[in-house]
Amino acid sequence: MSFWRRRIVDPIVALLRQGMTPEKIALGMALGLTLGVAPMIGSTTILCATAAFALRLNPAAIQIVNYLMSPLQLAMLIPFIRAGEWLYGVARSPLTASRILQMIQTNMWHAIVTLWSATMHAMTVWVFFVGLAVYPVYWLLLIPIRTLARTRGGAE
Repeated sequence: MSFWRRRIVDPIVALLRQGMTPEKIALGMALGLTLGVAPMIGSTTILCATAAFALRLNPAAIQIVNYLMSPLQLAMLIPFIRAGEWLYGVARSPLTASRILQMIQTNMWHAIVTLWSATMHAMTVWVFFVGLAVYPVYWLLLIPIRTLARTRGGAE
């Protein structure tokens, strides 16, 4: 059994068979994908849990997608910071992903205080990103999930 089927398709089919609609599954996945790349390490679990509660989505499903986004969250950290620096017109900081991770591992509180400004700039850009990306991602996910609902006998 392939990774794709075991980790993605089968859990979606299970949710469909439990009565979740393709729309709710697609929304949960779209939010997990977009919230999961927030440039504030450690915040995505809370963001996704809040979204799941507020929108009555399956919390496990949204968190699984969120956790799958962890490598992309780290990869997007510096681009979000750089875009924030550009947006706010501030000087480019000498930050790198490895330097940020080292700071977090050495002294979390010091890292938070030191990176506060860069994080807020990055979060501003991320908010724009979420606003622009969540709707297209939702629709791109909804099409194959509806197909799964029809072919695998789930609810639609």
